[in-house]
Amino acid sequence: QVQLVESGGGLVQAGGSLRLSCVASGSIFRINTMAWYRQAPGKQREFVATITSGGSTNYADSVKGRFTISRENAKNTVYLQMNSLKPEDTAVYYCKQGIFDWGQGTQVTVSS
Repeated sequence: QVQLVESGGGLVQAGGSLRLSCVASGSIFRINTMAWYRQAPGKQREFVATITSGGSTNYADSVKGRFTISRENAKNTVYLQMNSLKPEDTAVYYCKQGIFDWGQGTQVTVSS
């Protein structure tokens, strides 16, 4: 059974930084594309960033230059380093593995 557990969310002031982590179990992590999505109150879930098994990355325009996705296959972990945070980054952040598997989410709140 695949399990994804996110951590690292919290409350931070605008301009600050957070690093999210997502630990995967129950799958062959190293072969899977991993991604981060987010959902703000009253809005649809949206794509943030993705990283392939080979390390290729892609980002939403809204986070380019501020967020960095990375992975550590030895630890079955994907990270999202978030710098220069803005109030509009406030959302629940979800980890996604492959096509179907989602984590439970971690709350990120950025105060102005």
